[in-house]
Amino acid sequence: MSNQQWGPAPQNPDPYQQPYQQPQGQPDPYSQQDPYGQQAQYGQQNPYGQPNPYGQNPYPPAPYGAMPGPGGRPRPSVGFGQAIKLFFKNYAVFSGRASRSEYWWVQLFLGLVYIVWTVLFLVAGGAATMAADSDPYGTTSGTTTGLDVGAVFIIIIGVLMYLAVIVPSLAISWRRLHDTDKSGGFYFLSFIPWVGGIILIILQALPSVPQAWQRWDNGKLPVEN
Repeated sequence: MSNQQWGPAPQNPDPYQQPYQQPQGQPDPYSQQDPYGQQAQYGQQNPYGQPNPYGQNPYPPAPYGAMPGPGGRPRPSVGFGQAIKLFFKNYAVFSGRASRSEYWWVQLFLGLVYIVWTVLFLVAGGAATMAADSDPYGTTSGTTTGLDVGAVFIIIIGVLMYLAVIVPSLAISWRRLHDTDKSGGFYFLSFIPWVGGIILIILQALPSVPQAWQRWDNGKLPVEN
């Protein structure tokens, strides 16, 4: 039987010629713009370009990040030279506190000054006395007069030194008592004959009381350096 009876045979396209031919009217997905031709997603603003949340300290400043004021903390332990410096810088400061090192180094300094003054006075006074005793006629020579004047000068120097340190001495004693959490008025115990001075020495030798600042750190406070 002839194939013509069924009509002409359809011409089938070669399946290997257009394997990727797309249906009519639909765009070829591969003919679209290369997605990598677009601006890369990493070309956009870097999300890390925003303020770094870790750039800000989420914690409050440390309590020792800044130097606090002299109130509310123990007075510093100082050496001899620093204690003398603070003694004069806090000349008439009766509020606040003073550490044991501040107080006792000053007492040592004042004691040494008194010893030096006493030695100079005895030397000048003794020399004047010896010069007077060596004069067989009992007359006053120029040398004796000069020694007498020297002794008087040393006395005047001693009086001036006493006046210069009486106020800061009272102030540092007051502050040392505050550091033991006691009123500075306890200083007047020293006026009790015989035992008053001993009681005051014992009180001023006591260690610091940590809570003392709550009562006594008010008004003008002593400097620390």
